[in-house]
Amino acid sequence: MSTTTPPTGAARAGALPVATPAEVRREAGLLFRRHRTPLAVALTVHVLAASAGLAGPFLLGRMVDAVTGDGSQTRVDVLAAILAGCIVVQALLTRVAIQRSLVLGERVFAELRDTFITRVLSLPLSTVERAGTGDLVARTTGDIDALSRTVRFAVPEILVAVVTTVLTLAAAVLAGPLVALGAIVGAPLLILGTRWYLNRARAGYLWERAAYATINGTITETVDGARTIEALGLGDVRVTRADDDLREAFAAEKRTLFLRSVWFPTAEMAYVLPVVATLAWGAWLASAGHATVGQITTVVLYMVQIVDPVDRLVSWLDELQVGLTSFARVVGIANVPPDRTPTGELPAGEDIAASDVRYAYVEGQDVLHGVSLDLAHGERLAMVGPSGAGKSTLGRLLAGIHPPRTGRVDVGGVPLVDLDVDQLRREVVLVTQEHHVFVGTLRDNLALAAPSASDDDLRRALAAVDALEATDALPDGFDTVVGSGGHPVGPAFAQQIALARIVLADPHTLVLDEATSLLDPRAARHLERSLSAVLHGRTVIMIAHRLHTAHDADRAAVVENGRIAELGSHHDLVAEGGAYAALWESWHGSSASAEAR
Repeated sequence: MSTTTPPTGAARAGALPVATPAEVRREAGLLFRRHRTPLAVALTVHVLAASAGLAGPFLLGRMVDAVTGDGSQTRVDVLAAILAGCIVVQALLTRVAIQRSLVLGERVFAELRDTFITRVLSLPLSTVERAGTGDLVARTTGDIDALSRTVRFAVPEILVAVVTTVLTLAAAVLAGPLVALGAIVGAPLLILGTRWYLNRARAGYLWERAAYATINGTITETVDGARTIEALGLGDVRVTRADDDLREAFAAEKRTLFLRSVWFPTAEMAYVLPVVATLAWGAWLASAGHATVGQITTVVLYMVQIVDPVDRLVSWLDELQVGLTSFARVVGIANVPPDRTPTGELPAGEDIAASDVRYAYVEGQDVLHGVSLDLAHGERLAMVGPSGAGKSTLGRLLAGIHPPRTGRVDVGGVPLVDLDVDQLRREVVLVTQEHHVFVGTLRDNLALAAPSASDDDLRRALAAVDALEATDALPDGFDTVVGSGGHPVGPAFAQQIALARIVLADPHTLVLDEATSLLDPRAARHLERSLSAVLHGRTVIMIAHRLHTAHDADRAAVVENGRIAELGSHHDLVAEGGAYAALWESWHGSSASAEAR
């Protein structure tokens, strides 16, 4: 079988950080300390259950000695009764121990899940966009599922197996110290095999998880862009990409399978050998008069009994490696550096100012080149220009989504990167053509922006975005369940819901990036004018290809090659006969001009 080694670096770790072994141990230690009381209770019950189980071989050994020696029938009967009682006690204690362990596992997993979701929601959006959907989705789904299985089942099973193994070995030594020496035979093989496996397992499983993340990303991108792929005839290209990703995942799976195929047989041999060795060694001791038949019986039974916990330990230890790998990927989210450092300073006003702003998605390749822009409170600015000119990037910087590489963007004299996210969203909000309808009622979807809003507030917000008629047509009004599996919501209505949230959030500055792109031109212009009326007195930055937006704005900025090439009112820019005038003439003469007028 192939022993292909995993690749190094990012190809193995994925796009987002992966925690180091030391960080994983520290995080696990903190978890154990926070749950030390229920953990101690669970361990205590496991020890008691294992101790009750150890009575069986010991009592059987005493019964053998009683039968082969001068013991009476009464003694044998008493020992048998005690054995039966121990079996009942062990069963009861085992049930309680398992219940305690499962409850502990559920609590720990709930804490891990909540912490992970909190960290994911706190990730800088720029980091999420650079990482892509695949890695984050894989951590949110596959890694969380693997971690769930580990915390709920693997950790409790390993605790039980370790406790049972240690106590069984101790009982064997106490029952017959000389006979128990036969158990040493399997130790070197088990230790060496386990070390060999553990030294390679982390890298292998990290490779495997990263490969699955890549597959998730490819599939997600293909599904999201299905129409574009079909229109451009890129189906074969996407299939080839998926095949390459699957081959990588196959190689990763092959690697971890190879590790298991070596380790499992080695471990099985290691815990079967002591049984044979103890029998042979015990026979010699008995013939030499150094051990009784009862002692040999007891120790051999302990060696047989220990096979089950050691076998479970080996099996769940492999599952633990998968879980620890997923844990490293989940904990690694915390290693993403923040893109802002809140100072606690609050804006003294609502004016927006960008000073000599530069930004690069790829180091050394700026897409904005020294942009400066001042926006007075209540001003409406339209940003126009060719695709790829940097309009959306500048809009994101003005909304505080991305921190500038150099320069600064202020609101009320305070850099946006000095505001915490909650305060930032009270100042500036970005609305894009991307939108999401959450599973729940329409009321739930709208209340995300204003939890205390009344139904009248919701109706006013929907009316402001021309969505009241569509809302009244829903079967249960505000109580209609929408989102995946709920009442179907068209793209236009979904976009209006997103805009209604913004009306409810009531920020003083809005950045609209193609926010009405899913509406037809007539509806889009009507909606924009309605929004203008509702948002009167607020700063509005509109990024659009439809130039009627610029016509209605106080000023228009023409963005070309990452710079503001022209800035002024619609009439002034048309009169200048520059780039804006050319854009206006081209658009004004198109088939859409009638709608624009």
